[in-house]
Amino acid sequence: MRHRDEVVGKTDILTHVWDENFDGDTNIVEGYVGYLRRKTDAPFGRRTIETVRGAGYRLLSTGE
Repeated sequence: MRHRDEVVGKTDILTHVWDENFDGDTNIVEGYVGYLRRKTDAPFGRRTIETVRGAGYRLLSTGE
């Protein structure tokens, strides 16, 4: 939420949500993003979390 409309990379998400010592699979971020989309977007017919290929994710302020 602090970085709305900015692209945030997977490694940044891992560092800030888990920590820099996390040595699991980075695909955990994709799993949780999917979970968030099912909870926040699908029921309301909107798209607030955008995947920016090769860069990370962006939280859209308008829910386009």
